[in-house]
Amino acid sequence: VKEKCPMSRWGEPEDISSTAVFLASSVADYITGQIIYVDGGWTASL
Repeated sequence: VKEKCPMSRWGEPEDISSTAVFLASSVADYITGQIIYVDGGWTASL
């Protein structure tokens, strides 16, 4: 599975936590109603 992932690596906890911190920050105030995939490009490659 890892070889088929565009990032060629397993996701790390920091990948999820960094996204959560970003979304909780004021920088992301204007983001609403979105699905943000943190999957190393897996969804885009389907």
